[in-house]
Amino acid sequence: MPTFLRWSEPTITFDRTDHPNSVPQPVRYLLIVDLIVDKKWLIEVLMDGSSSLNILYAETLDAMGIDRSRIRSTRAPFHDIMPAKQAMMLGQIDLPITFGNLTNYRMETLTFEVVGFHMTYHTILRRPCYAKFMAIPNYTYLKLNMPGPQGVITMDTSFQHAYEWEVECYEHAATIIASTKITTIWERTIGEPLDSK
Repeated sequence: MPTFLRWSEPTITFDRTDHPNSVPQPVRYLLIVDLIVDKKWLIEVLMDGSSSLNILYAETLDAMGIDRSRIRSTRAPFHDIMPAKQAMMLGQIDLPITFGNLTNYRMETLTFEVVGFHMTYHTILRRPCYAKFMAIPNYTYLKLNMPGPQGVITMDTSFQHAYEWEVECYEHAATIIASTKITTIWERTIGEPLDSK
């Protein structure tokens, strides 16, 4: 006999009722949602199904008032967060996250990889989150549907919001690239690390 997962009963679909008034450049914009992580409301959460790691930034953890002593130590590096570079995580932490609103919500506990570098998002939720919540994204409509106790929970963002975050990400990346170029030029010209001055 098959063993069915919890929350596998509802049918998750998208149709024209989900369609925004207009869809500028389909699949260009990122799916960014608001949700609750450990009783704190986060408004800059990137939903990205491309990897098996849920990422939480240490500065987000600090801003949430969560003691870093709760991080479990791990030495495993990962390669999918910065192109062509290996990154080391600070460790792992388990936190409850909540999707939905007061009339229909779901809370589950996820494991996050805590990293020490800066990004424009508060956290990035990936395949483990999609699997845990049985969530289905629609990157064209910028919507995320999942089963809830009172029917389907829909999380979404506006194209304007997505555009604003794209601009902020671009500016952040440009700053990092400029900083890296300055450091490289200094080290090649002077022959010693920039931070030694």
